[in-house]
Amino acid sequence: MMPQDELGAGVAGEGGEMERPSLFDSFSRADWAALGADRVELSPEALAGLKGINDPISLAEAREIFGPLCRLINLRLEAERAASEAVERAFFHRQPRQTPFIVAVAGSVAVGKSTFSRILRSALTHGATPRRVELVATDGFLMPTEALVQKALMTRKGFPETYDLRRMLRFLADLKSGAPKLEVPVYSHESYDIVPGEFQLVEQPEILIFEGLNVLQTAGESAVVASDFFDLSLYLDAEPSDIEGWYVKRFAALQATVFQRPSSYFHHYRDLTPEEARGVAKGIWQSINLPNLMQNIRPTRERADVVFRKNSRHEVDEVWLRHRLR
Repeated sequence: MMPQDELGAGVAGEGGEMERPSLFDSFSRADWAALGADRVELSPEALAGLKGINDPISLAEAREIFGPLCRLINLRLEAERAASEAVERAFFHRQPRQTPFIVAVAGSVAVGKSTFSRILRSALTHGATPRRVELVATDGFLMPTEALVQKALMTRKGFPETYDLRRMLRFLADLKSGAPKLEVPVYSHESYDIVPGEFQLVEQPEILIFEGLNVLQTAGESAVVASDFFDLSLYLDAEPSDIEGWYVKRFAALQATVFQRPSSYFHHYRDLTPEEARGVAKGIWQSINLPNLMQNIRPTRERADVVFRKNSRHEVDEVWLRHRLR
């Protein structure tokens, strides 16, 4: 098993095609861009610093995709604030308080969630209406390696049962309750484990981007699910054969760089030949990440508000928008 935001899989329906559910309207990239956009202040240098491994997103795509998305988020945020303030003043007769607007980003490993989330954060932070934005990855809520070993779950890392769901839900509930400071455990992709004693501090942002594989999951013992706290849910989608190619390329890039470090959990892969690395990547794909996507990740796609569909060139060329957002 590899880091969730570095390796992964995709799955299609019968025949390999992913059909659009009837509860969504479909927009081409050009039609999406024509909906109107907030200004995206993003230089080529800044974009390069936000890209993940083997993610070829261009400046034009960033502006055409994230400009309208930022406009949608800002419109939804202001509408939510107005509705909340009306209820607080007219019904409860008290001063309204602002709580973070939570944007969830879901999708398979290697589809580009981390890059997408970093660009979205930058676009919202430096846009026409600058926002205070925090980005939290669900990796920090994974169980430590020691616990996963004890539960015999290391080969299922990234599946819903490998997360500390109770802690994740408590974080989201406290965030929406207006807690002034919250701590999120820090996860290291190099050591492949939670870093003891290190935390990300979250201090009442206007917008929180919550990114991870299973953020739209409904399974579990709790009657409350993470999506109960989300104000807008996004899903990144692509054909399985395309994601597999990105997965294998990313594995090769990591094997030639990060895995060479003695501190890497995957240092034992350092001497693989290109052919061997490809075989290992495909094996991980088929045995771990593909089943996770089939069973847990892709079935949540229909729960998203907006679905961004990528083509074989790793570009968003279609956007699905849930009817209720029209």
